[in-house]
Amino acid sequence: MALAAKLQLRQSQSLVMTPQLMQSIRLLQFTHIELERFIDDEIERNPLLERAEPQDDAVSDQAQKIDVAPETAPGGDWFETETAWSAEAISEKLDTSLENLFPDDPGTSERLGPDLTAQWKSASGNGSASSSDGFDVADMAAAAITLREHVGEQVALAFADPAARLIASELADGLDEAGYMRADMAEIAARLGTDKTAVTNALAVCQTFEPAGIFARDLAECLSLQLAVRDRLDPAMKALIANLELLARRDFQTLKRICGVDEEDLLDMLAEIRALDPRPGMAFSGGASDAIVADVEVRAANDGSWVIELNSETLPRVLVDHIYFAQVSPHAKNQTEKDFLAECLQNANWLTRSLDQRAKTILKVASEIVRQQDAFLVHGVRHLKPLNLRTVADAIGMHESTVSRVTANKYMLTPRGVFELRYFFTASIASSGGGDAHSSEAVRDRIKQLIDEEKTVDVLSDDAIVDMLRESGVDIARRTVAKYREGMNIPSSVQRRREKRALASAGR
Repeated sequence: MALAAKLQLRQSQSLVMTPQLMQSIRLLQFTHIELERFIDDEIERNPLLERAEPQDDAVSDQAQKIDVAPETAPGGDWFETETAWSAEAISEKLDTSLENLFPDDPGTSERLGPDLTAQWKSASGNGSASSSDGFDVADMAAAAITLREHVGEQVALAFADPAARLIASELADGLDEAGYMRADMAEIAARLGTDKTAVTNALAVCQTFEPAGIFARDLAECLSLQLAVRDRLDPAMKALIANLELLARRDFQTLKRICGVDEEDLLDMLAEIRALDPRPGMAFSGGASDAIVADVEVRAANDGSWVIELNSETLPRVLVDHIYFAQVSPHAKNQTEKDFLAECLQNANWLTRSLDQRAKTILKVASEIVRQQDAFLVHGVRHLKPLNLRTVADAIGMHESTVSRVTANKYMLTPRGVFELRYFFTASIASSGGGDAHSSEAVRDRIKQLIDEEKTVDVLSDDAIVDMLRESGVDIARRTVAKYREGMNIPSSVQRRREKRALASAGR
């Protein structure tokens, strides 16, 4: 068969994330401190953005507060608060439409208007550092750099191609606190509309960043990256890294045979392994801890329902200065200045709407969590229900990944204390009687109570705890009890018995 060149027309659909959509997604997972820093940077770059003064605040109580009855399903009219927008916010320079940026937002072009003062802002200026007349020495201290900021600086320097830089930024979002890359590369490639090879190439560059070992996908790769920097990744060391399970079992004889080294060389190799850092990203988590400020506040209403409010201290107060734009735009001397002003206005309007959507999304997710966990708020941790991200996502009509980003590093103030939103998402443990499943957190609390109530002569073994839990309707395995006990730093029954006897002897 002869080879011949021919033209083919193929039509396909793909989801491509635009820069505006990427930035909107990142705003969701920012903590309020990261969000404030981001807004400060935007205000510094954009002359049309300004912090709102307390007297400029016109937030509606209905937009910031929701009453949730214990068994009331979420309704679509909760978040239909009217928000006015400037028609100039829609510009042909946008790389996507606002409908693509906010597909779940009911806003349409008919709602656009000149007034931008009714944005989501804090109800008072008490929590704003800029509104305080006092002087705090702590404000002058340099903030500790985070792993995300450290990696972001290296991404900007290492990638000249904007497409590759976008892929690297998405990979950086997949880093956990230890510096490991937990994101799925195939999913990133599909989401960005590129091939897996481009993502793999970007990851290879990211793995050369400092500190050595970040962007590794497992422990073996993390150690290999650090050894490669030290020029110590020879064949014997590669064989050792590939057999870490033998090292964990201390099977040195097998390791010597596999690596082809004698005992002295193996000891040197083990010393090099011990000198490496298995969690390189943790170097950026040892700075001063920021105080936890709840993003959502929940309190009981007189009618037995719950009132959910966004914390005014965590809501940014940003306005677009249309008056200044109207004053300077007629005096633009050339097309470059006109384009700059148009871009500033476009970015400012995008930011205000993104903040509005972020606040609505957090409130929507928090309200559904309160509805699902009403029994916990009323009766305590024993009544915490099993809950997963998909359940909440389906209930409020959002994607599971959106709920995951919203619940990351966000906190809720309840009558029972301050909890991270992810605290309410717990695994399900089956009931021995075929009834409703039990939350893993509730089972942990029950295990702790049983151990706290035990006596010196009657220390409960893990098997005894399993039997007692099954009698109360919890179908759980012994290894699960041991895992929960160790996770709470509770010693084994043998250790507890020795400690109790020692205390009893000392008390005589």
